[in-house]
Amino acid sequence: MFGMGWPELFVIGVVAMLVFGPDKLPDLARQAGRFVRTIKQMAENAKDDLGREMGQDFSGFNLRDLDPREVVRRSLLDDDEPAKNQAARKAITQKPLGLGETPPFDSEST
Repeated sequence: MFGMGWPELFVIGVVAMLVFGPDKLPDLARQAGRFVRTIKQMAENAKDDLGREMGQDFSGFNLRDLDPREVVRRSLLDDDEPAKNQAARKAITQKPLGLGETPPFDSEST
């Protein structure tokens, strides 16, 4: 979570306990929980409104599709899959060479 481990969270908890005291800490945690819940609900409503406004053409639209890393990952990995599968299938279907048999030679490739 945000690059923090258990030791960092423990230190933050101890500092919060010292600063706010044990009386106010549960109330602050409750307020933080409400705030996070409200932000999540606002984001979900905005996403629903955007989907409703865009219409049926974008019903399967995901905001993650706009991430440039995801676009590059999809374009690099998805396009090569059929070629890789075809090459693997071709390698499997070829019979092994017999004793004394010369391998195929492509004069254009060398």
